[in-house]
Amino acid sequence: MSIILALLAALFASFTAILAKIGIEDVDSNLATAVRTVVVVIMAFLMVVITGQTENILAVSTNSLIFLILSGLTTGLSWLAFFKAIQIGDVSKVVPIDKSSVVLTILLSFFILKEPATMPVVAGGVIISIGTFVLIGRDKKKKAKKKVFDTKSYLFLAIMSAVFAALTNILAKIGIEDVDSNVATFIRTVVIIIFAWGIVFFQGKMKDLKTITRKSYIFLILSGAATGFSWLCYFAALAIGKVSIVNPIDKFSVVLTMILSFIILKERPTRSTVAGAILITIGTALLIL
Repeated sequence: MSIILALLAALFASFTAILAKIGIEDVDSNLATAVRTVVVVIMAFLMVVITGQTENILAVSTNSLIFLILSGLTTGLSWLAFFKAIQIGDVSKVVPIDKSSVVLTILLSFFILKEPATMPVVAGGVIISIGTFVLIGRDKKKKAKKKVFDTKSYLFLAIMSAVFAALTNILAKIGIEDVDSNVATFIRTVVIIIFAWGIVFFQGKMKDLKTITRKSYIFLILSGAATGFSWLCYFAALAIGKVSIVNPIDKFSVVLTMILSFIILKERPTRSTVAGAILITIGTALLIL
């Protein structure tokens, strides 16, 4: 069941990036992130109500609450970096870099969570890593003359997004123990919405809400809804499955996102993107088996 939920999370995640890329055009990335988060937190709360878990929100232990809050903060940082990256770069280039967090997540799950390092998991992680580097290798060569730590580079932003995403998975796994997955998702989203709107407020971007077009609002809302569904599926899978297996399957969204970016956004496929997608698919299949 955890595998099916992880695959559904990947499907919704792929729509998240495409819809956000369309909606974020001519909109400040931090403001767009804050708008999307409103939709996600509403969806998360509705799921808590529907599943009858509202009373359990206040029953979460202090230890779990701390890790869920930390997970929410790292998610917020990951989102800010990711949506800025897709605003200035191609989705088919940014998403594979962001999803390389799977490698760091697997390593952390072995060392911190003491999950078993089985051959299929290791092999799947290695192949996914190779596929990711194949996807971004050519672009790195073109950008070799640029500074690696250029904070305005989509490459740097995507890498930072991946690092924070990996930390998110480990912190969430620890915090979600003995906590309903829907309750955990809601708590994390509350932290993110406070974090995201706090940044917008301190940047003085509140007045820019009036300048966002109807089209952008629609696509940002749809993107937020897709994120909400992806999260609900992912954290439900995480609650009953192993991080080292659930997370890589969820990252299969990179292949789906690339396909959608070629079809919907008209981004140009290359040999490296096709080869990388195939390798990631093979790696994911190993993890499922």
